[in-house]
Amino acid sequence: MKAVTWRSHRTLEVAEVPAPRIEAPTDVVIRVTATAVCGSDLHLYELLGAFIEPGDILGHEPMGIVTEVGSAVTRLSVGDRVVIPFPIACGACAMCLRGLHTQCETTQNRDHGMGASLFGYTSLYGSVPGGQAEFLRVPLADTTSIRIDGSLPDERYLFLSDIIPTAWQAVEYAAVEPGQTVIVLGLGPVGQLAARIARLRGARVLAIDPVADRRAMAERHGIDVFDRDRLDAVWEATGSRGADAVIDAVGTEASGNPFVKAAQVVTARLPTAIAKPVLEATGVDRLAAVHAAIDLVRRGGTVSLVGVYVGDADVLPLKTMFDKQLTLRMGQCNVQRWIDELMPIVEDPADPLGLDDLITHRGTLEDAPRLYELFQKKEDGCIKVVLYPQPSEAVA
Repeated sequence: MKAVTWRSHRTLEVAEVPAPRIEAPTDVVIRVTATAVCGSDLHLYELLGAFIEPGDILGHEPMGIVTEVGSAVTRLSVGDRVVIPFPIACGACAMCLRGLHTQCETTQNRDHGMGASLFGYTSLYGSVPGGQAEFLRVPLADTTSIRIDGSLPDERYLFLSDIIPTAWQAVEYAAVEPGQTVIVLGLGPVGQLAARIARLRGARVLAIDPVADRRAMAERHGIDVFDRDRLDAVWEATGSRGADAVIDAVGTEASGNPFVKAAQVVTARLPTAIAKPVLEATGVDRLAAVHAAIDLVRRGGTVSLVGVYVGDADVLPLKTMFDKQLTLRMGQCNVQRWIDELMPIVEDPADPLGLDDLITHRGTLEDAPRLYELFQKKEDGCIKVVLYPQPSEAVA
């Protein structure tokens, strides 16, 4: 089968690889009908090569049709249409029962001190083949799948795999209430959806991004938008008190701090044997967005971190955070926890989240190298990419 594989820093290859098969009774195999490129995939493309092997299959936002079913699977049958959440979880351990599927005790990567295994996301998270491929093996499929009974197009359901629940959790963690003011930092796909969800919940939403195309998309959905160099205007828009909550949807590659950026670039190009211990012990993030969130939230407010951070040697302004009595919440999204709340919103004919206005670029698997580069460079208005392993299944 064809799959999008990582080869080296900023280099991908669409390669022929062995098709997956049932390896455990709890597995299913799906034929992938649509699969998206996530902002966190760009961290693999740019920074985290030390934890990937050449030939690893990328992608963690797929959906498709079940083609094979393991003998212990009880909730799925051949022919079922499914979305695949990015965390691989058992649904029965103490963490899953608490709704913390990304901490699943069955798939935790204890050798690395990390949480549940994830599709297509490095040796830190299990080296599980990803979903940017023609077929995908889904472990623990009764929990690691969302059966779709509705008849809407794939593009309405696909983002239940990651970015809709991720944005929803970010707003939940921000404790957003009607009438509050919320600031969203970063208007990539998750930031776009977090802003729309917060507005749907009755909040006034201010959003900051340096890219005009991203600001224009958010503005179409009733969001007040600001360029990154207008933080003073954002502060004034909160009555010079700060927002009730700030959602950081940027993450480790935030613009700012050229010295940290240079260190990240150099580390990404080091041989794996050298880069891996450096990243594990002394990795640092570009924290411009985190510092902006701490500055822009009001005293007693909440900062919700949804952008991916990977540093273990980051320095935070604890004095300021303590003095302002801030609440800080963060973490990988527990996708399965939110699906019952989200499915009616996704299937609402009124499209309250504006899902029909999110995808900017579509292509086949063969287009992946070019579209990754566009997405990483934020060129040609690229905000969200969807790939179709079978071009005939693409939505025009």
